[in-house]
Amino acid sequence: MNKLFNRFDRVIRPRGRVFYGWYIVSAAGGVQLLAGALWMQSYGAYMVFLQDDFGWSKALVAGAFALTRIESGILGPLQGWLVDRFGPRVILSIGTVLFGIGFMLFSQVESLFTFYLAFVLIALGSSLGGFATLMVALVSWFNRHRAKAVALSQIGFSLGGLLVPLVILALEAFGWRATAFSSGVLVVLIGLPLVQLVRHRPEPYGEVPDGIVSTPVSAGTRAPVLQDFTARDAMRTRSFWLISVGHSLALLTVSSVMVHLVAHLTEGLNYSLAEAGGIVALMTAFQMIGQIMGGYLGDRFNKRLICAVCMVAHAGGLLLVTFAVTPYMVLGFALIHGLGWGTRGPLMVAIRADYFGATSFGTIMGFSSLIVMLGMSSGPIIAGVMADMSGNYESGFALLAGLSLLGSFCFLAATPPKRVARA
Repeated sequence: MNKLFNRFDRVIRPRGRVFYGWYIVSAAGGVQLLAGALWMQSYGAYMVFLQDDFGWSKALVAGAFALTRIESGILGPLQGWLVDRFGPRVILSIGTVLFGIGFMLFSQVESLFTFYLAFVLIALGSSLGGFATLMVALVSWFNRHRAKAVALSQIGFSLGGLLVPLVILALEAFGWRATAFSSGVLVVLIGLPLVQLVRHRPEPYGEVPDGIVSTPVSAGTRAPVLQDFTARDAMRTRSFWLISVGHSLALLTVSSVMVHLVAHLTEGLNYSLAEAGGIVALMTAFQMIGQIMGGYLGDRFNKRLICAVCMVAHAGGLLLVTFAVTPYMVLGFALIHGLGWGTRGPLMVAIRADYFGATSFGTIMGFSSLIVMLGMSSGPIIAGVMADMSGNYESGFALLAGLSLLGSFCFLAATPPKRVARA
């Protein structure tokens, strides 16, 4: 136990004090907690209330979520360049304010047009003030412990999922409009102070990645350093495209579950809204365990092989809940999908940083998001349209599970590109 504690202490306090990068990890976790609890993981519950109030089809309501992911993908290259150029704190602050205002406008919608208009603003704010911008800072502040740092920050998103039952209670007690407006206020009041803790790179503050100074080399020798890729060079590699496509296929499943799981459980499996919220929370608890596993395993073993296994878990979990005939199959889905999602999540960031370096990471992630957003946006629409046509989610979910299996082969083929060493 003492040995484990000492190892943990060396990671957190490499030079006798807490490395500032871990404060950035905490801030990133807090920001993602807000997004996960109030928006990404609670949207499925909002969907039920919106359909009851307006009578919109599943495809139309899912289309708003898809629109946010399309906008995020299109914005990606410009956002990445802006973050690399001006630093993440400015972009995060702008995005947080827009995200909060978007929620407040969402609480006032009366038509499908204004609904989509509010979601455009929510998409812009959640993109600028969310995951991609935060990750630029983390990959700059960490190298040896990069997967751990990303995983710990993403636990905030999982904690947000655990709070979904509270959001559902608020929706039932106060209505979706009051809940949405209050969520916007919370985003601004809590999110803005958190993003002020984020710094771009450690060197201007007298720090180095991980807080660990490299061992000096002997006189007359040079330590080889791997040259970071530019965005253009990264896009010339096979790995860039294979990782992007694999990530996109993973998010087909993830986005469909976020949007349609509650509806499938309540309509297809006759769960109450509170019971469905409990399944979301349980899935999120396993996602947290998976994130811890991903952070530990990703810094020690082959990331692409781990990602390939996680894609199989996505497919298997989705098939379980699709054709569930017993509660144990639904619980099996929560376990398998949650662990797969949590383990794979931090590795999506870490594997790109390992392959291409941190210098142009924001821009590289931005161009990759153009491909990734295809999965994030099309998954809910595919599942929604097929559910509207057939009356259930079975055919749509089964198709998406098959595509997740295809994604495992993308990661298996995404071998590391050759990086040039310089003195």
